[in-house]
Amino acid sequence: MLIRTRLNELPALGAPLHLALGMFDGVHVGHQAVIARAVAAAASSGGLAGVLTFDPHPVRVLAPDLAPSAVLTTLPHKAKIVAALGVGLFVPLRFDAALAGLAAEEFFQQLLASPIRTLAVGEDWRFGRGRGGDVAFLQVRAAAAGFQLEPLPPVMVDGERVSSTRIRQAIRDGSLAAATRMLGRPYSVGGPVVEGRRLGRQLGFPTANIAFGEQLTPPDGVWAVRVALADGEARPGVANLGVRPTVDGTTRVLEVHLLDFSGDLYGREIEVEFVQFLRAEQRFAALNLLREQIAADAAAARRWLA
Repeated sequence: MLIRTRLNELPALGAPLHLALGMFDGVHVGHQAVIARAVAAAASSGGLAGVLTFDPHPVRVLAPDLAPSAVLTTLPHKAKIVAALGVGLFVPLRFDAALAGLAAEEFFQQLLASPIRTLAVGEDWRFGRGRGGDVAFLQVRAAAAGFQLEPLPPVMVDGERVSSTRIRQAIRDGSLAAATRMLGRPYSVGGPVVEGRRLGRQLGFPTANIAFGEQLTPPDGVWAVRVALADGEARPGVANLGVRPTVDGTTRVLEVHLLDFSGDLYGREIEVEFVQFLRAEQRFAALNLLREQIAADAAAARRWLA
């Protein structure tokens, strides 16, 4: 998949462009419907299917106090997901004060410097300074500019409109099944494996400590998880998410013990899918009691993941 970060880089691609436009945090089933329309248009008439998105979230620039405290997908994770949907071009534009200050017409004209053939958007998508651009704005210009506009209605799940906000709440509540239905896939977080205190190794259960950054995580506790390694291999595991009260931890961490695995993961990117909540995090009076509980947790995770 090609990646470009500025609109003025797109004309040099030399191909008709069929673009899905939006923030796409989480790339949920509603987003996937928009992206699928661009992919279908490229397959039908030729050219590149692309996703044009923004980073960071525009609300973090325009109204930081109202911005979500965590994201459902980091930019690399978003790129990985859309590539699997058949997208050949990923355009993450840096959203800063300059981009926020562009009027809708200015942004649109910069976009039209490229051979746009299709624009797919959610029917309520807004863009440009003061949210001055919308579907009606694009409809007026589509015929004159010679591109096909594809506005998509919301997707409904469980009788309600799917939204990133609704998915965030489901994850915070630990309702991972509901989040899965809205995302169209199990929820996961990813990141590099970083150096930890190596306590798990001393207890006989070595763990990979994942730097998950600003990604949203479910409630603290012990989880049965599936872990995707950098080479695509999937491994079962048991994860602890929280502050590790038995060892007087103060920083929230995600550490994963991979079942029946003995390789070195330091520095590698892995992705953790939360499958089943096993128990709340708790303090143990002695490390031997913690060791016994980890063994029980690993056995429980193995049963869930069998």
